[in-house]
Amino acid sequence: MSLVLTGAGGQLGVVLRPRLVARGIPLRAVDIAPITPVDPRETTVIGDLRDPAIVDQALHGATAVLHLAGTSVERPLPEIIENNLVALHALYEGARRHNVQRIVFASSNHTIGMYQVGHRLGLSDPYRPDGLYGLSKLWGEGMGRLYWDKYGIEGVALRIGSALPRPTEARHLSTWLGHEDLEHLVMQSLTAPISDYRPVWGVSANTRSWWNNAEAAELGYRPTQNAEDFATEIADVPDAGWDCQGGAFAAAR
Repeated sequence: MSLVLTGAGGQLGVVLRPRLVARGIPLRAVDIAPITPVDPRETTVIGDLRDPAIVDQALHGATAVLHLAGTSVERPLPEIIENNLVALHALYEGARRHNVQRIVFASSNHTIGMYQVGHRLGLSDPYRPDGLYGLSKLWGEGMGRLYWDKYGIEGVALRIGSALPRPTEARHLSTWLGHEDLEHLVMQSLTAPISDYRPVWGVSANTRSWWNNAEAAELGYRPTQNAEDFATEIADVPDAGWDCQGGAFAAAR
C-alpha cells in the first residue's frame, strides 16, 4: 500500500503520521501549511487540494488515501463549501485520474448530532446534522457513495466521535475514540478486504456508547479502550446542559 494522508498537520494527522510510518507504510503527507517529515521514509506535498496540480502531485502512484483535511469546526458556509466540498470533489476526481483503489474519509458524529443523548443509533438511522460542518460531512459521505457506485473507488467513512488522548467531559463517556483505537480503526479501514463503500462509527469500546458499531467489527475493528476507565475522574464535571449528542455544536444557535 502506498498511502496519502491529507491534513497531515492537523490534530489527528500529527497523531497518525508517526504511527503509520512506524508500521512501514510508504507515506506521503499533504497539508496546506508547511510540515516537516517525521521520518526519512515520509515525503511531503504542500499545497491547496482545490488545485488539481497539487492533487496530481499528491496522488501520483498512490493506492489509498486517508483524507483528514478540511474545516473541522463550525465556520461560515463559504469557508466550509471551499474546504469540505470543493476540495473533496477535487480529491475524488484526482483519485479517479490516478486509479486510487480506496479512500478513507474522516466524517463526523456531527452528521447525527441532533439526536437526543442516550438515543441508541445504527448506521441506517437518518442523518440529523447539528450544523453546517455536520452538513458538509453528509456531502462527504454521499461523495464516497457516488464514487464507489459510478467509478469503483472503495470507501470507508469514519464517523469520528471525540478523538482525544483521554475523555475530559461527561459527553466523552459515550463518544470517546482513544488514539490506540483510532490507529487500529484506520488500519482496518485501509486494509480490510472490502469491495464497496461503507460508513462506520469512529468510537472506542465505551460502556455508555450510543452507537451500534457492528459494521466496523466487520472490518476487523476490535477496540480495546473504554472511556469508563476515566469516569471517576470526570464524574463531577458538569455537562453544560447539552441534551443532544452533538454537544456544543448542537447547542450553538
